[in-house]
Amino acid sequence: RRIEDKQMAIFRNILGVLIAAILFVMYLSYFIVNEKQKALVLRFGDINRIVEEPGLYFKLPIADTVTMIEDRIIVWEMNNRPVQDVASQVYIVDAITLARISDARLFRETLGADLDQAEVRVAARLDAALRQTYGRRSFDAALSSDRSVMMREIATELRKEADTLGIAIVDVRVRRTDLSDNVLSQTYARMESERNALAADIRSEGEATKTQRKAETDRAYTVKIAEARREAEIVRGQGDADRNKVFEEKKKKDPEFF
Repeated sequence: RRIEDKQMAIFRNILGVLIAAILFVMYLSYFIVNEKQKALVLRFGDINRIVEEPGLYFKLPIADTVTMIEDRIIVWEMNNRPVQDVASQVYIVDAITLARISDARLFRETLGADLDQAEVRVAARLDAALRQTYGRRSFDAALSSDRSVMMREIATELRKEADTLGIAIVDVRVRRTDLSDNVLSQTYARMESERNALAADIRSEGEATKTQRKAETDRAYTVKIAEARREAEIVRGQGDADRNKVFEEKKKKDPEFF
């Protein structure tokens, strides 16, 4: 009886180990791909297949490993990048890149499926594209209708690099273009100088107008005074004549009394 119990215990232990091993092998034999990912199945380090549809999949335990790759649009920001325009003035640019992994195999072969490396490579090419595009234009062009043309040029240059990495550039946008502190100070100084010159011109025109109107007023005053004096002399002469006439008449009428 004891021997049978011991044999049953050994059998249960072996069965438990087998079940655990089977469950462990089953655990290692499947993987799940969701709608946000792609999966690279590597067999002994080489790409065996690429899974792009979401679902439950199986692989060989130990021999196969799975690398998940982002399948959503990736947002990479590059801020405070100095660029020069055609006049060699330095501006600060903030840019944003929208991208997605288009070729998982090429992405794995060129960058090891590393998004950090991908961001570094794309940022370097974007920086070069920004410098090249801004370097052909003035600062005003970046704030005008030419801005959309610039965005297309930058995206085109960026796609040349990204395509070789298995990355598709969805869009590129420049969110901010500002003067650098040095150029900003120079611009403010130039604007202040221009405004001061304009104010001086306005003051000069005002002084000229003031002098002209003062001269016209003085001339009008002089003319009016002269006319008034002339009229006064005429009136005074007429009055004296009338007085003398009255005196003469009274003298003739009664010389003794006069």
